[in-house]
Amino acid sequence: MPAVSRDDTRGRAAPAAPPATSGLPYAGLRLLAVHAHPDDESSKGAATMVRYVRSGADVMVATLTGGERGDILNKAMDRPDVRANLPRIRREEMARAREILGVRQEFLGFVDSGLPEGDPPPPLPDGCFALQKLEDAAEPLVRLVREFRPHVMLTYDENGGYPHPDHVKCHEVTVEAFDAAADPDRYPDCGAPWQPLKLYYFATFHRARFTALHQEMERRGLESPYAAGDHHTGPVRRALRRAGPGPAGARHPDRPGKHLVRRPDRRRGGRLADRGLPPGPIAGGY
Repeated sequence: MPAVSRDDTRGRAAPAAPPATSGLPYAGLRLLAVHAHPDDESSKGAATMVRYVRSGADVMVATLTGGERGDILNKAMDRPDVRANLPRIRREEMARAREILGVRQEFLGFVDSGLPEGDPPPPLPDGCFALQKLEDAAEPLVRLVREFRPHVMLTYDENGGYPHPDHVKCHEVTVEAFDAAADPDRYPDCGAPWQPLKLYYFATFHRARFTALHQEMERRGLESPYAAGDHHTGPVRRALRRAGPGPAGARHPDRPGKHLVRRPDRRRGGRLADRGLPPGPIAGGY
């Protein structure tokens, strides 16, 4: 069955019903991954989402922008006709990613800010996501949290994983939604309050990951973009510059406890046991 239906008139992807998962270990649990652009769900946390989908969890991806100003890294696709239709192509790619990952997904309707480069960098374009007021940017996500009612949320750290303005804004918006969704006095027009129980950050840009990718590409006889030298493309240079030494401090849902970065106020959120949730990586050790 398709993971999502066609876009509705508001420009958001209308979620399809979750598949039957009775008997699987995480049936009845819901996971919401919040991303800045289409393609981020495939490069950051994809394996984690697939793991929980296959274990019965209902996984939703919230995509804050349409990726309209994304780079085209595949030289074969860097053509005038592709650039002219980039928003449509990115939605088509997102639809395919939903099917492969087995997740549900919604676009929340903001415009990609692009990644400004230069010294100093140019100003961000008017109307882009990164320039939105926090309350305006968070409102659609608060509404989705209250509709989907996730137990766990995933997003980037306070640096955005790397300092893309949309990723940094995505972090701010997700923290705002995590904190506000349970408060009936905040965003009162966005549905009945709901408190997610945990918020984790993706750990994507670390040197151990790029070393493993480089070694596997060499093992397969492929040219590695991570090999030492002056031939790195701009995105690869940026990735290597921002890569830390390793994932020891990673905040990841496969490693519960010390990597958890946020829990709700106990006065609002209650305990996991009160919700009847089983122990485990999604809902373990409160």
